[in-house]
Amino acid sequence: MAVDTKEVPAVGADSKAADPKLIEIKDVSQEFKLPNGKELKVLNNVSLFVNKREVVALLGPSGCGKSTLLRIMAGLIQPTKGDVFYHDQPLHDLNTGVSIVFQSFALFPWMTVLENIQTALKSRGFPVNEIDDRAQKAIQMVGLAGFEDTYPRELSGGMKQRVGMARALSVDPEILFMDEPFSHVDALTAESLRAEIIDIWAAHDKNPSSILLVSHDIPEVVYMADRIVVLGANPGHLVKIVENKLPRPRDYRSPDFMRMVDQLHEIITGHEIPDEPATAAAPSTGPAACESLPDAFPSVIVGILEYLDAREGKEDVFRIATETEKEFGEVLKVVKAAELLDFVDTPKRMVVLTPDGQRFVKATSQERQNIWKEQLLKLGLFKQVNDMLSKHPRAKLDAELIQETIIFNLPNENFEKTFETFVQWARYGNLFAYDEDTQKIFYPRKRQYKPRPKANGKSDGNGNTPADGSPSPETTPAPPEPVAAGTPPPEEAPKSGDSAPPGA
Repeated sequence: MAVDTKEVPAVGADSKAADPKLIEIKDVSQEFKLPNGKELKVLNNVSLFVNKREVVALLGPSGCGKSTLLRIMAGLIQPTKGDVFYHDQPLHDLNTGVSIVFQSFALFPWMTVLENIQTALKSRGFPVNEIDDRAQKAIQMVGLAGFEDTYPRELSGGMKQRVGMARALSVDPEILFMDEPFSHVDALTAESLRAEIIDIWAAHDKNPSSILLVSHDIPEVVYMADRIVVLGANPGHLVKIVENKLPRPRDYRSPDFMRMVDQLHEIITGHEIPDEPATAAAPSTGPAACESLPDAFPSVIVGILEYLDAREGKEDVFRIATETEKEFGEVLKVVKAAELLDFVDTPKRMVVLTPDGQRFVKATSQERQNIWKEQLLKLGLFKQVNDMLSKHPRAKLDAELIQETIIFNLPNENFEKTFETFVQWARYGNLFAYDEDTQKIFYPRKRQYKPRPKANGKSDGNGNTPADGSPSPETTPAPPEPVAAGTPPPEEAPKSGDSAPPGA
């Protein structure tokens, strides 16, 4: 799913470029220091702006830095590199022209609706004689009249978000920032709230002049935004800016609307799961290169393989997201994990089972474990750990050593998340075991079945069984050694001369 990088426009290279800019960032990068002292880069040289009288949306997969960009432009975070401007003036502190509607409702549970809104006004230093009037107007604006004395616990999710919107609008912001504001409400409520926000913004005689929206919902951004900034991840970077010229009010079911949705689908999937095979690397005698491990549980990866198998081995990635009711970015993450394991291929917008994927879904549980292990040993990180352990099969490696390997090979990844994924995948394939108490990685032990004496007072042939049928202390088998979770049953038969396992 390739994106022609020649089509990616220069920032501001659209019809809005001549309009007055309210806020602008230039060549912004952001790094956060990890507990081990290493730097994690979450944004890389991002430049964009928001004009007066427009709605701009930041769209991209989870982890691409959308919320971080929002906080930088609000002055809550100072960028590691680059510049932020508000009305063409450098911004080095809180942006007083901005107000934020958060993803979580972020209400004080001990305060009423009115008190939650008044608190925001008091913190901004509004005169006491204006606070009540502004709060009441904001409550009327979002349709909460009559609920002034209600506590958050008595409100539905949609009404709680209306309180958040009223609180943000009460301070008369020039730009309204919205960080995935409708992700915690049902679809019908979200649709209603979107329309109300656009109606409030459309009143040209008052603020907010502009809206900056963070979203992972493609139809949502097509409905709301005039310009859509598509971001990629690891680290966050600009992929493309798409101008949306659909007339308002917009109809979710119109052909033009659906074409715009499809265009954004193609851009995102083309960037996140490209068609082109990786360029063959030159032979190397050094350690295997490490691939980034998508943060996906094995059970979820297996689930999507089963889903595809039930649909003749292929399905459109967007239909998968719709039918499974999963956020599109989460579906992409699982698809990328399955592709990394060579269980699926992704031509265009399709997700298709590979021969290995077909072999996996048809296999027994034990065979699946073995196939999973085979695929893991094709990946660089698992190869490196296996090479270290194979030199001393009874040895145990410190988790810290594996984490350092991740940091060295994948400096832009969250090493803790990658290590967790490594452990989950290794356990599922019974490739390595991990003891969380000692924080050691090692080869899992094979489970050893110990024979039991025959019951009902029958002798084992050596005269050692008591008359009541219970085994004597001398013949009681010792409890087996602890084994790692997920260790398969043994493959070896009992030794000659031992009694058979129960049920034999």
